[in-house]
Amino acid sequence: MATPYAFRVEESRGRRYAEPAHPYRSAFQRDRDRVLHSRAFRRLENKTQVFTRRFSDHFRTRLTHTLEVTQIARTVARQLGLNEELAEVLALVHDIGHPPFGHSGERALDACMRERGLFFDHNLHALRIVDTFEQRYAAFPGLNLTFEVREGIIKHSRDWDVAEFPELAEYLLDQRPPLEAQIIDLCDEIAYNTADLDDGLEAGILTLEEIRGRVPLFECLYQIAEREFQNARYKLKFNEALKRMLDRFVTDLIDTTGARIKQATVRSVEDIRKAPERLASLSREVEAERRECKDFLYERLYYHPQLQPEKDHAERVITDLFQYWVAEPQALPPSYRAQADDAPARVVCDYIAGMTDNYILQQHEQVFGVVVE
Repeated sequence: MATPYAFRVEESRGRRYAEPAHPYRSAFQRDRDRVLHSRAFRRLENKTQVFTRRFSDHFRTRLTHTLEVTQIARTVARQLGLNEELAEVLALVHDIGHPPFGHSGERALDACMRERGLFFDHNLHALRIVDTFEQRYAAFPGLNLTFEVREGIIKHSRDWDVAEFPELAEYLLDQRPPLEAQIIDLCDEIAYNTADLDDGLEAGILTLEEIRGRVPLFECLYQIAEREFQNARYKLKFNEALKRMLDRFVTDLIDTTGARIKQATVRSVEDIRKAPERLASLSREVEAERRECKDFLYERLYYHPQLQPEKDHAERVITDLFQYWVAEPQALPPSYRAQADDAPARVVCDYIAGMTDNYILQQHEQVFGVVVE
């Protein structure tokens, strides 16, 4: 049941290009469908989350991670009485701006841009994708998503200073985003914290013993699983503990956010927007548990020596191609070449950011004639 502070689709600020209402799909349902049918969304299947496909086909990709975040976001939105459709589309689109090779690729692309006094941010790139790069409709450029979805794309994970980013002023930078957008970043954190423990163990980089020794919440839940399923294989006990860890994070997000809403006497979306701080939150206790898990993953997984060759490989491929196309814009595809005269670095950045892992490797081999190892 919707609450007074759930965003009502009929109160949407609408689309940049006016369209007639659909007879049986709401505006946010149509946004969801447009994202699902976009080329950028399909490309997430071949973009790295943590492990590239060179490790295994079983590990999460950017697409499967996105689907897990969406499942969590819909659950949280439903329990808080929010607009589940808005939360769903925001979760589906939240990573659509990521370049190939995961965070390593993003760092490399940003470094290339900063050498030229610019920068790369995957949320701003996502906005450019849905506003301009996706070409599916004769009546308008981009996907023509509703204001609230475009706002949530850039504001779900951070606040922006309008003085520093005046080009984003239309997105109400002096106000908080609706709760449907606020929960997305936390659902994202919950999803990858638990999933990366799973993939790290599956990859053989993490061991059950060190997870139990370094992540106190997991150890507590694993002991419970051991008592309940004494004869089960260790991986099934691991799965039970991880499932309960995920459930603890999600339940706490629902309970804590609900309590903060009551404490702030929120009665409308405007109250959410004018709140002095974001109201979606974990409790202090569970946030500390989440942080312990995240710190462990940074220390033992994300910067593990076994993954370093993949990161070096990603940085070299992106840097080589970026430098080549900025110096030789005539080698770009015609649609990009036509734009490169005015802003070659940004055009090359946009081209690379849209690539999948497989495609950028093919491009590197074609340009330089060697396979990067």
